[in-house]
Amino acid sequence: MLFGVSGNCDDREVTSLPEELPMEPDSEKDTCDENSVCSSLFLFNVGAYQLLEGGLVQITLQGELAQGLPWGLSGLLQRFQSTLVVAEHNNDKLTPITLNAITAAKKLGGDVSCLVAGTDCTKVAQEISKVLGVKTVLIAQNDAYKGSLPEALTPLILATQKQFNFTHICAGASAFGKNLLPRLAAKLDVAPISDIIEIKSPDTFVRTIYAGNALSTVKSNDNIKVFTVRGTSFEPAEVEGGSATSEEVAASAPAGMSEWLEASLTKSDRPELTSAKVVVSGVGASRAAVDAGYVPNDMQVGQTGKIVAPELYIAVGISGAIQHLAGMKDSKTIVAINKDPEAPIFQVADYGLVADLFKVR
Repeated sequence: MLFGVSGNCDDREVTSLPEELPMEPDSEKDTCDENSVCSSLFLFNVGAYQLLEGGLVQITLQGELAQGLPWGLSGLLQRFQSTLVVAEHNNDKLTPITLNAITAAKKLGGDVSCLVAGTDCTKVAQEISKVLGVKTVLIAQNDAYKGSLPEALTPLILATQKQFNFTHICAGASAFGKNLLPRLAAKLDVAPISDIIEIKSPDTFVRTIYAGNALSTVKSNDNIKVFTVRGTSFEPAEVEGGSATSEEVAASAPAGMSEWLEASLTKSDRPELTSAKVVVSGVGASRAAVDAGYVPNDMQVGQTGKIVAPELYIAVGISGAIQHLAGMKDSKTIVAINKDPEAPIFQVADYGLVADLFKVR
């Protein structure tokens, strides 16, 4: 399938599109650089296209399309991206990691929409509508969405995708996102990309492997990219300055495979671990402290716990196993106290004190 672009490269305008795109090999006629005005025709593969209101064209890209495009066309193609961010919330407040996911979505280019699904989530929708960079807030309210079960939300997202044809769907890499998006990706028959830390292009992402000791660059050829975003790798979007429009979407019938009963939450005066600006190890604990019963499991920091990036992280008596470092090494300032001068924690610490933690005052 071919797509034709002609006109002024500086304006990056689509001036014409044939009603039926001919099936021919890729071709490129002439070239233009950033200093020239051209009327040449560029032809390249697209997976699918759809004519929208106002003469706009929605395109689904595939293959090696983004590689080696003439100047100006890559910027043009970015305008055809559209991303759906699945918002995480408790029907009263937005979970902070959603703001990080919105920042990641903005880096893809194109429009950013947010889906807010819950039992009574009007307040959350109003909160998201003010977030800078969000164009549309899609709202779905139904008792079936209590607890944000993936079995209930997946049919809703599939119906929303069928209606709006997003090129990307993402959520924060929290328990919510990790529970939902792999199921969604399976239903869409695409490969999910988990826990990304960087976006290189609309189809290329970077994620950590081996407990953060290596970086993997992943390129997806799927028509729809489904991914989760590591919150500590992207700054939160600004919560003021936006003016998104709101739109109700019809609630889809849930699969009926599971039922939400209740949530038993530990109440504390302390801030939630992942949103705290200062974390002291022992509150944000190592695996050993959790296994020993000193602190509950929801305070564990590391590969099998929570990933934090506070302004200040104080590691007291933490040796710095790679599993623990994976959860805190993105902290802005790291202070380490350990009696072993060879402890790995000192390799990532900004300030270190070799001392017995029971004798430090």
